[in-house]
Amino acid sequence: MLKGKVYLVGAGPGDAKLITLKGLECIKKADVIVYDRLASPRLLRQMKPGARKIYVGKRTERHTMKQEDINKLLVELALEGHIVVRLKGGDPTVFGRVGEEAEELRKHDIEYEIVPGITSSIAVPAYAGIPVTHRNIASSFSVITGHEHPDKMDKMIKWDKVTNATGTLVFMMGVAQIGHISAQLLKHGRPASTPVALIRWGTRAEQETLVGTLEDIADKVAERDFKPPAVIVVGDVVGQRERLQWAEQMPLFGRRILVTRARSQASELVDRIEELGGEPYEFPVIETIMPEGEDKLRPIREAFDAIESYDWLFFTSVNGVEYFFRHLDNEGMDVRSLHRARIAAVGPATIEALRARGIRSEAPPEQFDAEGMIAAYGEHLLAGQRALLPRGDLARGWLPETLRSRGLNVTELDTYETILTGEDDEELLDLLQDGKIHAVTFTSSSTVRNLLTVLKRMGEENAVELLNRTAIACIGPQTAKTAQEAGLNVELMAEEATIEGLIRVLCDWKTGK
Repeated sequence: MLKGKVYLVGAGPGDAKLITLKGLECIKKADVIVYDRLASPRLLRQMKPGARKIYVGKRTERHTMKQEDINKLLVELALEGHIVVRLKGGDPTVFGRVGEEAEELRKHDIEYEIVPGITSSIAVPAYAGIPVTHRNIASSFSVITGHEHPDKMDKMIKWDKVTNATGTLVFMMGVAQIGHISAQLLKHGRPASTPVALIRWGTRAEQETLVGTLEDIADKVAERDFKPPAVIVVGDVVGQRERLQWAEQMPLFGRRILVTRARSQASELVDRIEELGGEPYEFPVIETIMPEGEDKLRPIREAFDAIESYDWLFFTSVNGVEYFFRHLDNEGMDVRSLHRARIAAVGPATIEALRARGIRSEAPPEQFDAEGMIAAYGEHLLAGQRALLPRGDLARGWLPETLRSRGLNVTELDTYETILTGEDDEELLDLLQDGKIHAVTFTSSSTVRNLLTVLKRMGEENAVELLNRTAIACIGPQTAKTAQEAGLNVELMAEEATIEGLIRVLCDWKTGK
């Protein structure tokens, strides 16, 4: 069997988008990812289908796997012929023990690459508004381990040299030793008034900053019960935070928001949450697919054979547009076949999807749902007219029933199917149980039903109770109705049933409006 290859990859400080392009490429092609808790769970969603993930992270109170065992695991996986990514928080060469892992791989003649990452020593202070250097304040900085026991730390660190060697001192993972660190710096000449900042979980939704001086920071840590992991910054650059902090000013800072939409459609919502400083957690629970089988495709072919006989085409979603035109192309037809019909669409995204195909729909209804369509076009809907409704298999029955009640001849066409998806995700379950998902977004009734189904499948017996610990945000009244009927407490509902409307209500919720 051919040997595999190991990529020792820096995942960056926490924000998933701070990984390098090369690091992301490695994740996408890996057969196995060996990761620790400082790697963003969102990065694991970039794994290819069938890839394995193995958690080996360490916590202050316990070690999941000893370093020697991690080294052995990497060797075993590579000898089995796998492409392996060892995913580490920050940069693998900055207190990442990459040297030990690389040495073990070299011993067994296993090919490897070290893929640098953005180190937390500079990124975390930056997210707190603290540049580690400043032309007028500090022209150099040192990165020092703070994680060891004081006795070992004192043997490794020459305090008399380090204390005043550079303008800024950055200690990694030293919360538990902050008293000893402060005492040593004071003993070796740093003024008691020297500013100090501790930034916990920097670049993530839990980011929290505590500022003090060498004289009082240990007491402040104890008073606040400030927990690791955190980066400690010592020096006058900490004073820049008052003027330069930016992340905390963003509208959704500190909020981790669950996105349940299909992955193919989630990008707009995910991007907007990120742009506004929130942390999206993608967990798509639905997927749309083309129908298969003669019994499903025959009605579609028959409808397209008679396409020029329809007076109305009603599109109620972007998916309805997308899949309709896929079928149109499959039948060897194009937009010229639609010349006779009046084309109606609900919602700006659906209207834009039609416009991208060179079609301008009827004047848009003010209300972005089926009820709004009837209100807008009611006087033009005449008995005897033929209407085609290209939609999904789970679409509401209200619109076709209302059209039939007005005497129209209605053909409902299931141009796509909505299926349950969503792999079991222990990280998500942990986040929900620990109260670290602050809001759950639903963009359709099927996302409500499917999320509850997936949570129960993962062993959560009280899925409704679990979700009710968070803020439930729905895109519109029909989705909210489904959520409420399931027992969920809908706290937020967009006034306008669009992604932007959902974002607005999330921002208002964050600011307490």
